Amino acid sequence: MPTTPHIEKHFAAGDIVRDIVIGMSDGLTVPFALAAGLTGAISQTRVIVTAGFAEIAAGSIAMGLGGYLAARGDAEHYFHEQAREQEEIKIIPEAEAQEVRDIFQTYGLSGEECATVVESLRQRPKDWVTFMMRFELGLEKPDPSRAWKSALTIAIAYIIGGLIPLSAYLFLSDAHTALQVSVVVTLLALAVFGGIKGRFTGVPVLRSALQTSIIGGLAAAAAFGIARWIA
Repeated sequence: MPTTPHIEKHFAAGDIVRDIVIGMSDGLTVPFALAAGLTGAISQTRVIVTAGFAEIAAGSIAMGLGGYLAARGDAEHYFHEQAREQEEIKIIPEAEAQEVRDIFQTYGLSGEECATVVESLRQRPKDWVTFMMRFELGLEKPDPSRAWKSALTIAIAYIIGGLIPLSAYLFLSDAHTALQVSVVVTLLALAVFGGIKGRFTGVPVLRSALQTSIIGGLAAAAAFGIARWIA
């Protein structure tokens, strides 16, 4: 009987999407809130645009650096734990073997079945270390180029996101009119971005779009209100 091949579809670009989400969400909200706050205080389009671009430059560098350091920290943590596991299977192999048994017993394997697996891992120390890293510590070997890719992805996403709320101020001379247009454009961008984010992360699209729009809108409203109150 002919059967249809089973093809599993899994989303495997989680790290990239996470970096885009981090950069884009901050890029849309922070310059948006800054422009709204300055509009409430000074109403000078040129100053708002200058401050906005300065913030985008500083923000993208800071966010990119943060992503780089975070990825480097994850890699350093992994290799530190890997060295420790390599040492432990040499110094205390029986304790490490018992940890393997404990792991497999949580999946319902019998003692005899566990013994077979443990003996097999004893013959392959490299695979034994890899097993312990993944199933005992829950760590996956990092991509060597992950750090700079993360930094670049976050920084570019931040710049793209930051240019959206500032675009209205580039084409309109009246700051308050520009703010109104910026609100509409940015909230729409937040909704679209939130929906796309939800599509990739498995969250309901509408809920993700609403959450992202509300958070961005509240940030801008708070900045605008504070600036008007101070001014």
